[in-house]
Amino acid sequence: MGTLIEIRPHNIDQRSIQTIVSALKKGDLAIVPTDSIYAIVGDLNHRDVLEKICKQIRKKPSKANLSILCDGLSNLSKYTSTIPNPLYKLMKRLLPGPFTFILKANNNIPKIFRQNKKTIGIRVPDNTICQALISSLGNPLISSSIHSENEIQEYLTEPYEIYEHWQNKIDLIVDGGAGKNIGTTVIDATTGIIVVVREGLGIEKI
Repeated sequence: MGTLIEIRPHNIDQRSIQTIVSALKKGDLAIVPTDSIYAIVGDLNHRDVLEKICKQIRKKPSKANLSILCDGLSNLSKYTSTIPNPLYKLMKRLLPGPFTFILKANNNIPKIFRQNKKTIGIRVPDNTICQALISSLGNPLISSSIHSENEIQEYLTEPYEIYEHWQNKIDLIVDGGAGKNIGTTVIDATTGIIVVVREGLGIEKI
C-alpha cells in the first residue's frame, strides 16, 4: 500500500522531501502536486521508471505523452536540440508556470526512452514541492498526468480522493493541498512556429 505524505507548500519539511527522493532513486513512483494538476512522477535517470509509469496509465511507451519536469531552463541542452533565441525568451517569460513546451529532442532522449523519440515535452512547474523534489534529486522527473474516471471531472483534485484511488498502485502520494482541474497550456515549438496545441492554465499570458 502506498504511503501518504503531507507537505505544506509554504513550509516544506526537507526530511519528507529526502524520504521521497530516496524512494524515487530506487525506482519508486510518486504522485505529486504541480502548478496545475497532480501528476505521476519518477526519476528520469532510473531505467525501470518509464515502463512503470506506462503500466499505470495503461499506455505503451510509444503512445504515452510523458513530459520532463525541470527546476529551470539551465540544463535543457541535455535533452533538447538548440533552442532559438526568440523561443528561449518566450520560455523564460512563461516559466516557471503551467505550460508544456514540445521541443525537438536531442540524441539523449531516445537513449532514455529507449525508442526513436524525436520530440519531448518540457515543464518547469511553479510549485515549491515539485521544485524541491527536482532540486534534491539532482535531475528532472519524468511525469504523466492522472485522469479521473469520473465523466464530469477530468482530473482528481483532492489528495484524499487521489489516495483512495491510487493507494494500491503507487508507492508514495504527496498531499500538497488541492490541485487544479485544468491542465497546462501545451505549446508545440518544434517547427519554428509557435502553435498552441491545447489551451489550459496560463493561456492569457502568451
